[in-house]
Amino acid sequence: MRPFTYVRAGDVAEAVREAARPGAKFLGGGTNLVDLMREDIERPSTLVDITRLPLAEVTEPPGGGLRIGALVRNSHLAAHPLVRARYPVLSQALLSGASAQLRNMATVGGNLLQRTRCLYFYDGAAACNKREPGSGCDAIGGFNRYHAVLGTSESCIATHPSDMAVALAALDAVVEVTGEGGTRRISLGDFHRLPEGTPHLETTLRPGELVTAVELPELPVAARSRYRKVRDRASYAFALVSVAAALEVRDGAVGAVRLALGGVAAKPWRAHEAERVLLGGPATEEAFRQAADAELAAATGRPDNTFKIELARRTVVATLRQLAAEAGTA
Repeated sequence: MRPFTYVRAGDVAEAVREAARPGAKFLGGGTNLVDLMREDIERPSTLVDITRLPLAEVTEPPGGGLRIGALVRNSHLAAHPLVRARYPVLSQALLSGASAQLRNMATVGGNLLQRTRCLYFYDGAAACNKREPGSGCDAIGGFNRYHAVLGTSESCIATHPSDMAVALAALDAVVEVTGEGGTRRISLGDFHRLPEGTPHLETTLRPGELVTAVELPELPVAARSRYRKVRDRASYAFALVSVAAALEVRDGAVGAVRLALGGVAAKPWRAHEAERVLLGGPATEEAFRQAADAELAAATGRPDNTFKIELARRTVVATLRQLAAEAGTA
């Protein structure tokens, strides 16, 4: 680990001001950043400790929904009664990620910003455009079982590792950020970037901006929602494919639906095409299969990960089937 300067911020304004230094990084739970520093992948010149900032509360705004501070711990958010009652998909996604010890340390803001677990990204001897722009992508011609099949580019096929962010994508979450230019709000769908030719640019954050909160809208359909994660082993493994879904059925037809996929793209993948196919149509297994087919039509597999396309299709259908059954339609 290389030498760095440590600063403990007393308020958000100080944190943003200190983060304007070249090479500065925010430190929250540190569950990803510290590992990357040990591996000499992240090399911050300054760590700005934000753990004392008043950003660790879950509150109900006057207009409904929930406001989740960026420093709320994953374990606390998963157990929060309002999250469990109104947005169960979010609680389930959080509980499926990492160990209990890590969830006790990891924060909401840090979870959004965690970096890929691509083996080549972690291997300093490998070519990785995400780690070293312009060096190439060894994953494309290498072992790519865990890599993306949607939204890839010739520069990068890495996946985003978060479970929580997949649920937030399905829930129309909005990320609040604060920088030297003030505060702005970014939809979760626009917060993460696809790799295209610049995979090292992973979010739409501006230099020095701090994630301060995540806001969830009042979303009645979310009360009947599920997160399904398919992985190589039952504990402490990242998703091969995951599905966050919410479904409302009215007289046998889909009245409202939210769907997002994880483990298959460089960002949490909102399944807009599948939602379009489903909305207003019959809540049947055949309709669920057609929606999955429509969403995955653009998927491109590699020699080791083509199986993910069929796995994603089956996982979407199984998740929607479960929700429809709970609604008494199957």
